[in-house]
Amino acid sequence: MSVSEQESMDNIKEWVAESEDRGERIDKFITEALEEDVSRTQVQQWIKDGSLTVNDAAVKSNYMLVEGDRLVLTIPEPEQLDVVPEPMPLDIVYEDSDVIVVNKPRGLVVHPAPGHYSGTLVNALMYHCKDLSGINGVMRPGIVHRIDKDTSGLLMAAKNDKAHASLAAQLKEHSVNRKYVAVVHGNVAHEHGTIDAPIGRDPHDRKLYTVTERNSKQAVTHFVVLERYGDYTLLELKLETGRTHQIRVHMKFIGHPLAGDPAYGPSRSKSVTIEGQALHAAVLGFNHPRTGELLQFEAPLPEDMLHLLHVLKNR
Repeated sequence: MSVSEQESMDNIKEWVAESEDRGERIDKFITEALEEDVSRTQVQQWIKDGSLTVNDAAVKSNYMLVEGDRLVLTIPEPEQLDVVPEPMPLDIVYEDSDVIVVNKPRGLVVHPAPGHYSGTLVNALMYHCKDLSGINGVMRPGIVHRIDKDTSGLLMAAKNDKAHASLAAQLKEHSVNRKYVAVVHGNVAHEHGTIDAPIGRDPHDRKLYTVTERNSKQAVTHFVVLERYGDYTLLELKLETGRTHQIRVHMKFIGHPLAGDPAYGPSRSKSVTIEGQALHAAVLGFNHPRTGELLQFEAPLPEDMLHLLHVLKNR
């Protein structure tokens, strides 16, 4: 089941309900359709405040969808919060007046969120840079893309709005070179391959994602086998698209979830000695937003992944 979605502005979302959506509560539909981590309670508040219309009219949260309904949600601007700079160590790979590239350690959250306003990469960047783009608002200054808390590796941030727009456009055009290294469960049968499977919210757990035709977006991941360890495989993965949890969801989908993945993987095995998923953003390449020069950076595997590989080799 699919729903057409257009985005005329970042804070305006539009959908047209299809036959499969007939009879579904509108608050449930909107919560599952949004990629942002938004609660059903928040969606209900937006509906109460009149931020959502159906066929140009306000409705209540218990409105049942009818095929052909045109839904328009105007997401209010986020409440201005005091996100403060914090002195924290940064592994800076590259920096100039337009962009900064850092090697993020596993366990570090990229940007603040409700209930978690300090101790993030953004807090550290604000202290170090003093100047970050404001396109993504007060909660995500400079952040063009993100990697999960328990994924390590390379991430770029923009120091001004012009640089931000250029980097975001490159991401949208799929011209940014992003390669990851991962340890996955099982012996991957093929030496290389491509996973082309759409990703959307998991209807059974809204905090997770899954391969689905419903309210989903195209997601493409390419992989190459680097080494085999019997019941584990070391992979290099290249992102063509950048959906939330894309690699983790795609690897679970083909039956080879990431080692140590607390959300998408199996229960911990005695061979896995790593906290969080064994995933590292190893390569990041893009055109400099001002000069157009191709920049490409590599970050070595962190100690915990090296230790895991040592354990797997010497079992």
